[in-house]
Amino acid sequence: MFEYDFMVNAFAASGIIAVLAGIVGYFLVMREQTFAGHALSHVGFTGATGAALIGVSPLWGMIAFTLAAGLSMGALGERLAGRDVAIGVVLSLSLGCGLLFLHFFTAYATQITALLFGNVLGVTHTTLAILAGIAVASLVALGAIMRPLVFATLQPELAEAKGVSLRVVSMLFLTIAALAVAACTQIVGVLLVFTLMVGPAAAAQNISTRLRSGIALAAAFALAQAWLGVTLAFYTDWPTSFWITALAALVYLASLLARRRS
Repeated sequence: MFEYDFMVNAFAASGIIAVLAGIVGYFLVMREQTFAGHALSHVGFTGATGAALIGVSPLWGMIAFTLAAGLSMGALGERLAGRDVAIGVVLSLSLGCGLLFLHFFTAYATQITALLFGNVLGVTHTTLAILAGIAVASLVALGAIMRPLVFATLQPELAEAKGVSLRVVSMLFLTIAALAVAACTQIVGVLLVFTLMVGPAAAAQNISTRLRSGIALAAAFALAQAWLGVTLAFYTDWPTSFWITALAALVYLASLLARRRS
């Protein structure tokens, strides 16, 4: 299967995004902000369709909108956990606006499935370079804020007393999460971001309580699911997103069983 350029691109893109999603998703789960991450993907859908409407690449529209949404959500700081209703309203409104944009730009409607469910087999060399750049920038930024991020997540009151700005940390982290979500949608689509952002991270936290080993496990689980999903899709002709989602569910269930036994 590696004789085909599109498969080589698919493995490269899914590998890059899987590692990014696994690592960022680990902190997203640890901070109990998974619903906010899901909302970011819907906002990104609006940005992608809006960009297509004005003749701009959907990827750049998605990145711009998710970044703006991440900064806005991060400005709520620790209060974000209590804003599920507000986030849900924004999530639904964003999806509705995206459908409205598609109504006005019917030429893009044929690509709606790829946007909603991903199309890793259609990744070009240009998109691959953009995804690699997003991944490097996101992981470098995450590494720079990791210490205050962990401190603010595990002991927010003490962190604030020590001078750590919870609002700033939240804004920076959700900005990074927004970039990861925008990249992740290129692989699994808007509706299945949970597959790579949450599934592997949650499974890793069920198995290990140590930070470094948990992050490594999350990245490894996401990478294995992505690459195995692409392989199974090639040999079965079933959708790649289905296989990645199914594998994520199996890994998470296995982690629950392992946790109960331990």
